[in-house]
Amino acid sequence: MTTNDERRAATGQKTGFAHKLYTGQLTYQFIPHRKRWYVVTAVIILVALGGLIFRGLNLGIDFRGGVEFRANVSATSASADDIRRAVLDTGLPELDGTQVVELGSDQVQIQTRALDSSEVTTLKKGIAKASGSSESSVTYSKVGSQWGSQITKKAVQALVVFLVLVMLLIWAYFREWKMSVTAMLGLLNNLIVTLGVYALVGFAFTPATLIGMLTILGYSLYDTVVVFDKVRELTRDLDRSPYTYDEAVNRALNQVFVRSVNTTIIGVLPVAALLFTGVFILGSGPLQDLGMALFVGMLAGGYSSIFVATPLLTEFRRNERVVKDHDAKVLRRRTKEEKAADRTRSRSQESGAGESASSADDAADGAGMPPSSSVAREAAESSTSSASSARPQPRRMTRSQRKK
Repeated sequence: MTTNDERRAATGQKTGFAHKLYTGQLTYQFIPHRKRWYVVTAVIILVALGGLIFRGLNLGIDFRGGVEFRANVSATSASADDIRRAVLDTGLPELDGTQVVELGSDQVQIQTRALDSSEVTTLKKGIAKASGSSESSVTYSKVGSQWGSQITKKAVQALVVFLVLVMLLIWAYFREWKMSVTAMLGLLNNLIVTLGVYALVGFAFTPATLIGMLTILGYSLYDTVVVFDKVRELTRDLDRSPYTYDEAVNRALNQVFVRSVNTTIIGVLPVAALLFTGVFILGSGPLQDLGMALFVGMLAGGYSSIFVATPLLTEFRRNERVVKDHDAKVLRRRTKEEKAADRTRSRSQESGAGESASSADDAADGAGMPPSSSVAREAAESSTSSASSARPQPRRMTRSQRKK
């Protein structure tokens, strides 16, 4: 019965990169090289933490409180950049973080820090002048800091509840608490990286950002569960496996790697279009905030499921007695097989040498020459006779000498 690989070879059909990874013809040593990826992950996390510590998050008005203005720009067709420039030209302090968003083609939204009454009046005049509208048509509303703190508290609570439920769900599905712990570590890696990118880039952290982060946590969880399911499939009957635990996990990663990459790429492409629209066409707003969170989170999720969560799982399970006993048994069996192969190889070499000597004699006989074996015997006999002739012989005595 022919296999798919044999049929492909017979028809001259080439096997692809993904097929070679799945069948084991081509492998990448994910687990043996895991420490390299630990270093890469540590560097990424340190950069993200540095951004959070030294730059901090640019919290939106819903989290920190502030004032929101709205003005019509239909009379002058002023752009968001024109309004932002007019706000900065007022000379009021700490307005660098002001966000200006175009709401359609005839209205803009301006969000600033908390202002007192005189600062509100000054900004209304500047915005009205830049937009070409009357000062009375510029509306504003205040968002208190208490409201922002409540939003922050609710967001943290939602995140904690989400992580706890996810941990319990993974534990119930796999019946393995170590898988749920390593999956949580992968999710925390995604959170830190996404927040760090927001801090480094300077995008505002808004409710849309929070929604995006919860979304990418779910996406990352899905990718991790797919990888873990393949790991469980290849390590379920570990006693009958010819591979060590690390080797079985490495096979699982190679089989699921292309699928994980393809899933990530397919998910990132529309998100990249969303981010491009929010940044370069609309300038800012919910699309930008949501797109950035989804874009960074999906990339981080695909990375962590392969290079963070699964290698950490092998670290957690390597010292289990079942795994240690199985690995030792596999290594002992391989040692015996190698010794048997060495003995077989040496016997084949000896038999090969005998066959070569016999074939040489046959060739010499066919050419009318004495076989090499007879030549060797004659040489041995001649050496023996020469050695015996070299020994001193007793001298013969005459009859007269014997009488004496």
